[in-house]
Amino acid sequence: MATTWEYATVPLIIHATKQILDQWGADGWELVQVVPGPDGAGLVAYLKRPTGEN
Repeated sequence: MATTWEYATVPLIIHATKQILDQWGADGWELVQVVPGPDGAGLVAYLKRPTGEN
C-alpha cells in the first residue's frame, strides 16, 4: 500500500530558521523544500509527514 501524507507550509523567520525547523522535525515533519514567500522578502518551508493511514 502507498504511504499517505499530510503537508504543512511554514513561514520562516530568518533569525530563528534552525529552531523552527528543529521543532517541526521533532514533531515528525520532514522538510521538502524552502522557497521565497509570496511577498518575495521571506521564506516558506514545505513539510510532510505520514498520516499513519495506508
